[in-house]
Amino acid sequence: MTTTPLILVLGTTNAGKFREFAELLGELPCELRSLAGFDAAREPDESGASLAENARIKAVAYARATGCWTLADDTGLFVDALRGEPGLHTARYAGTAADARANRAKLLAALDGIPLARRMARFECALALADARGAIRAETTGICRGRIGVAESGGSGFGYDPLFELPEYHLTFAELGAAAKNRLSHRGRAIEALRPWLVQVAKVPSMEST
Repeated sequence: MTTTPLILVLGTTNAGKFREFAELLGELPCELRSLAGFDAAREPDESGASLAENARIKAVAYARATGCWTLADDTGLFVDALRGEPGLHTARYAGTAADARANRAKLLAALDGIPLARRMARFECALALADARGAIRAETTGICRGRIGVAESGGSGFGYDPLFELPEYHLTFAELGAAAKNRLSHRGRAIEALRPWLVQVAKVPSMEST
């Protein structure tokens, strides 16, 4: 018998999110794959009442479709002045066909005239890890608090990164750089909480006959 590295599917087709996950998980002795290579992996209906429920729904669906251990997330941006919006609808804030730029434009319009001191917000990332049969084996949540800037700033990152500012650094996620963002972000904190589980899973490689 020979062993091959465990395949861990990251439940996303978003290139920016996959890259960020890969940077956070790069030291794990496993093969990371996105959903792009799995034709059978269809996006499930995110009908959960919370980020955690949606993360579970996606992890289970993608694990069953791929036959691989799967890590899925659901992430939300909660803005205090907007009573928690966009919240569960963060990725589709400007409509199901809208892109990240349209989402940012809608958020800036919704906050027009609101002073910086009242633009506090938080990012939350819920992670769910499912085994190859689709059973949830671990879950975590990471939170990062900040505020929404009055204009976009920075050229790196993705999604709402050019608007989400960490007041103590006076920089947006898009200005911090990958290393600092991964250490401070909601996704980075969620991964750190899940890391003990991921390390154990990665130690059990797939088996192939010689």
